[in-house]
Amino acid sequence: MKVLDIYNFLNDLAPVSTALEFDNVGILVGDPDKEVKRAVVCLDCTPQVVKLACESSAELIITHHPVIFEPLKSLVKSESNVVYSCIEKGISVISMHTNLDVAVGGVNDCLANALELENIEPLADDDGFCFRKGALKTEMSTNQFAEFAKQKLGGNIRYTAVEKSIKTVSVCGGAGGSELETAMKNSDAFITADIKHNVFITAIANNYPLFDAGHFHTERVIIKPLTKALSEGIKAIEFIEFNNDVIKTL
Repeated sequence: MKVLDIYNFLNDLAPVSTALEFDNVGILVGDPDKEVKRAVVCLDCTPQVVKLACESSAELIITHHPVIFEPLKSLVKSESNVVYSCIEKGISVISMHTNLDVAVGGVNDCLANALELENIEPLADDDGFCFRKGALKTEMSTNQFAEFAKQKLGGNIRYTAVEKSIKTVSVCGGAGGSELETAMKNSDAFITADIKHNVFITAIANNYPLFDAGHFHTERVIIKPLTKALSEGIKAIEFIEFNNDVIKTL
């Protein structure tokens, strides 16, 4: 089984044609024709992930966030330069980003499932990005939902100090603050990550429950289902899950 074969499998799950225009997805490092026996599945290609790939003799790393996003200005050997390290060690990298966010069974669906939402349906913003909306099994207050989300996702929750009754919830894995207007029109509350101060202020002005559950914790929900889908669909390869938060919070 080659890198290209695994890419084609992933492309069937989350077509790269659905990625947003700014994105960078696909085979970003390595040789499409290289044979693969083991692969690491993760959110980010960090030095820790490269180390795991080397220790596991993995020929491929599959990431959610693109290993190359901004233009590279240099490619110099160092422990922190994961692109150089992957090339040096013969490890290929496939990245599936916004296409995996919007895919059926992708990040946003997995986030909705983690929060036990029912009647899940897509919500499309003006830029074509598609997140999700669903209903809670039981109506909750703002504080109750914050506690519930913390229990289901882990990490810390930042949220607006407004008291509302919540039944329908919009969800967007990762940085989804730009989707606030669409969420406010379609649901009682919105949970996402990386929310800027001014976006919180807009939500407060509209007496709207807005929750920031952290980038890692709103997207880590895809790693286990994606690893399972790969393992069941490509049985000749061992897929190793890396789902550790490398950012610590006091």
